[in-house]
Amino acid sequence: MVEELVAAGVSVVSVGIVYAMAGGRVVKQYERGVVLRLGRLRSDVRGPGFTMVVPFIDKLRKVNMQIVTMPVPAQEGITRDNVTVRVDAVVYFKVVDAADAVIQVEDYQFAVSQMAQTSLRSIIGKSDLDDLLSNREKLNQGLELMIDSPAMGWGVQIDRVEIKDVSLPETMKRSMARQAEADRERRARVINADAELQASKKLAEAAGVMSEQPAALQLRLLQTVVAVAAEKNSTLVLPFPVELLRFLERAQQPAAPAPEQARPSTAQPVRESVEQSVQQPVRESVEQSVQQPVRESVEQPVEQSVQEQPSSFVPPLGSDSEGSKTRQD
Repeated sequence: MVEELVAAGVSVVSVGIVYAMAGGRVVKQYERGVVLRLGRLRSDVRGPGFTMVVPFIDKLRKVNMQIVTMPVPAQEGITRDNVTVRVDAVVYFKVVDAADAVIQVEDYQFAVSQMAQTSLRSIIGKSDLDDLLSNREKLNQGLELMIDSPAMGWGVQIDRVEIKDVSLPETMKRSMARQAEADRERRARVINADAELQASKKLAEAAGVMSEQPAALQLRLLQTVVAVAAEKNSTLVLPFPVELLRFLERAQQPAAPAPEQARPSTAQPVRESVEQSVQQPVRESVEQSVQQPVRESVEQPVEQSVQEQPSSFVPPLGSDSEGSKTRQD
């Protein structure tokens, strides 16, 4: 009898241990447990740690509460300015209500994925190409709002949505490259024109200063000659201006010489010789250029008249005195 009681007690303890092992559950820190008892939702959501459920009666569903990173497949669409593009994105979301994520939707991750794809196609059709390339913050906010509105009823909160890449056709890439090149060229031409305007103003000011001092123009000419002669690859013909001699003559003269101490200037013969050497070839070339057409214009009519005179020309008879002498004989 005692042995039977001991055996019954051992069997009861064994059943209790098996029951506890069958009904015990462990919920992790980042999870929440939703209990369905005979198919009906229990109001209490099980927190992290060890919890007990009724075996074969309760069913525990664990829901991950971490932020989920879901890539959205690339969607091809036509923008508002009729450009075909392929856009892909990424969605960050998390579950805020475990019971709604289990009861309200069959598979909340698949539902969020499909909603993200349709919203991405819709946002492509409502946007311009420039907005997709440069104004992505506004598009991200609009895309997040479009996905978050239905997801709130599923116990899911959209944390962030980012457009990753925008793929353009090759023809559009070449067109955009040509547009950027043309814009750069336009800016370069504007800068060059501005530089020319500023340089012309400075040159006008320099010309005004040089007009007040003629010697400054001669010095600038000499500087130009030095700059050109430094290359040593060309022949330079330099006209020697008479004004430079006058400048040298004034430089050689004393500041205020007395009448009795005035000396003859040594630059006068030099100036005369230079003027003669310059004026003589000029005078000869002018005289030749003037006399040659005059001589040709006079000689040509005379020669033409001589050639046109007939060869049978009979000279006239002698004077009256010779004719009378002939008659007397």
